[in-house]
Amino acid sequence: MSLEGKVAVVTGGGRGIGQAIATVLAAKGATVAIWDLNKEGADATAAEIRENGGTAIALEADIADRDSIAEAATRTRAAVGSVNIVVNNAGITAYEPFATMTEDAWDRMIQVNLKGTFLVTQEFIAEMLDDGKGRIVNISSSSAQTGAPAMAHYAASKGGVIGFTKALAMEFADKGITVNHVPPGFVDTPLVREGPVDVEQVATMMPMKRAGQPADVAHAVAYLASDEAAYVTGQTLSVNGGRYLF
Repeated sequence: MSLEGKVAVVTGGGRGIGQAIATVLAAKGATVAIWDLNKEGADATAAEIRENGGTAIALEADIADRDSIAEAATRTRAAVGSVNIVVNNAGITAYEPFATMTEDAWDRMIQVNLKGTFLVTQEFIAEMLDDGKGRIVNISSSSAQTGAPAMAHYAASKGGVIGFTKALAMEFADKGITVNHVPPGFVDTPLVREGPVDVEQVATMMPMKRAGQPADVAHAVAYLASDEAAYVTGQTLSVNGGRYLF
């Protein structure tokens, strides 16, 4: 499976799952533009890719802001050309009881996780239509599949991403553009480590008795971004170690 000649944008590529996705896509031959609000993280990911013989650039971008997205997209096109693959990975999470959840907390979660996915995808859809091909892969969450206590805003935002994925898949199915989503299960990332979760304890409750690794998600994304997945669209490729079966 090769991604030679492809140009990918990976949002939130400065660490965790996004970093792994950018690294795997580059290893398979894609030129990768790493977007992240944390420019230092994006720079580090790009540097590692280049050290391993790949091609990558790093840009600071706020996916909740259309102007920031437009600027990053312009710089991406100038540096590496037309974009064929978009991986909407950037997002935020939080644990807040619903009864005391603020409207601001709700709005911020939707703004980043759902509206950000909309804004980034809309930025690149015209050139994919012009090229007659494209791959869009959205990172959703198993929390939207199962529900999650104290995460109503997060689960709702990621549930929206799932619905968004299916709607676009139907709209662009005959245009050479596929749209799929990957809902990670319990994956050991810096974001998870920063939350109120005992990673080792929760891992023992998984069917595989371990947490997933970012690379597990990255390889699923690479498949969906490849030519081998040309007849796959609107699909859910769960990477959860058996946590949720459907």
